[in-house]
Amino acid sequence: MNIAIVTGASSGMGREFVYQISKRFKNIDEIWVIARRADRLEDIKKDIEHVTIRPLVLDVSSEADLIRFKMELIKLNPKVRVLVNSAGYGIIGSFEDAGDDNVGMCKVNCVALTKLINLVLPYMNKNKGNIWNLASSAAFLPQPYFATYAATKSYVLSLSRALNQELKSKNITVTAVCPGPVKTEFFDVAERDTQVKLYKKLVMAKPDKVVELALRDGFHGKDVSVYGGTMKAFSVLCKLLPHRFIMKFIK
Repeated sequence: MNIAIVTGASSGMGREFVYQISKRFKNIDEIWVIARRADRLEDIKKDIEHVTIRPLVLDVSSEADLIRFKMELIKLNPKVRVLVNSAGYGIIGSFEDAGDDNVGMCKVNCVALTKLINLVLPYMNKNKGNIWNLASSAAFLPQPYFATYAATKSYVLSLSRALNQELKSKNITVTAVCPGPVKTEFFDVAERDTQVKLYKKLVMAKPDKVVELALRDGFHGKDVSVYGGTMKAFSVLCKLLPHRFIMKFIK
């Protein structure tokens, strides 16, 4: 049984990945959709009829839930063709105001993502595989008032690039998806304490376009996928100019 696994599948980028994978991959028997909101996962199951959708109501930051996921893998012994790590969140504002969410972001964005890759890799070893990890353009440099989120996404970017090289011998491609702001529910949580800057609202991308490019870049073995001219220019700028200089303009 060939499967795709998508975390954070109940909304935003994760949900878009599910829909596009269901259309583009002809050899996928099931898509395992993982999120905390059961009703949202059931909606996806109703919407997609040509591929079997297996909802798994899990919190990826919960050790007990990850053990349940591990047991599901052991029981069904699937061949994992695709893993999309889309679960994650961020809080805009000062480090102090974010409080315990600083640790929460690390748990979801970094620790859970790493554990999921560890759990899934043994089931990808004998197959051509793709892993897409949702990073962000925030990964390109430190960001005051988005400090922990940017740091977690820098980890995702670094890990993805290293694993893409490390896993070439197993024919597994790992791609870090690094968009700028995307029109999703992400900002419903992120703007809890502070509103997103106007310039970020002006360059917001549509999730379907970001995912479409990410899939294409992954198919071509790229370790990083950056959507849009503005974000591509930003990524180059972050390589050319001192970060301490750029940070003065993004507070």
